[in-house]
Amino acid sequence: MLSRKSFTLKLWDRINSHCRKRRLFKDKDSILLAVSGGPDSVMMLDFFAKLAKKRRLDLAVAHLNHKIRGANSDRDEAFVKKLGAVYGLQTVTGTADVPALARRLKISLEHAARRSRYGFLVKLALKKKYSLVATAHHADDHTETVLLNLIRGTEPKGFLGIPVKRPLYIKGARKVFVIRPLLAVTKKEIMAYLKLNRLPHRRDESNEDEKHTRNWLRKTLLPLIEKKQPRFRAHMLELSAKLGRVLQRKDEG
Repeated sequence: MLSRKSFTLKLWDRINSHCRKRRLFKDKDSILLAVSGGPDSVMMLDFFAKLAKKRRLDLAVAHLNHKIRGANSDRDEAFVKKLGAVYGLQTVTGTADVPALARRLKISLEHAARRSRYGFLVKLALKKKYSLVATAHHADDHTETVLLNLIRGTEPKGFLGIPVKRPLYIKGARKVFVIRPLLAVTKKEIMAYLKLNRLPHRRDESNEDEKHTRNWLRKTLLPLIEKKQPRFRAHMLELSAKLGRVLQRKDEG
């Protein structure tokens, strides 16, 4: 069994290698960290905070209170504010009545939350002059997204899953990109990282409800597939990367 230090350094090395290979950020970049308070974003925050001095990064924490989980949403916000203070980072929070937005636009809560979250992040990044927004999507999220697209019916680009980096805003010289540094690690590894490093985090009970297709994929279907093929998630990442290169060549041709 790896020690805390060995396990931590191993994951950091993999994330750093992924970031270098995909050119996600460089020294002295300004990065807005989207932190929900859940396990994934807490690990991402810890990673960047430990890396900031060496790479001379300008970091800030952003959190949007979606008002979906009542008092728990307010506790999430308070937790992130406290966490940002522990790391000595500026923390900016905002609120959005996502249930009301979903009703008004007649869209799902998930889509309304995503729309509100990215709108908040882009406005904040532009205001604070941050060129990058980092979200904590990981390898499992990528696999779930590909399978979800497959189930719903998709064009070939649906197999690309979650992009490693994409533009959120481009207008003249002003550009904001979203980056996903944790796509190189799995949820299991994230949870082990938090346990070994004794990092507190918040838990969203809605992620356990299998009436949502994504939750069913994560909790029921994927474990069944992985009994036959333990490297299924890694294979999905490789497939998406290969298909991305094929589609890029087609577009360029």
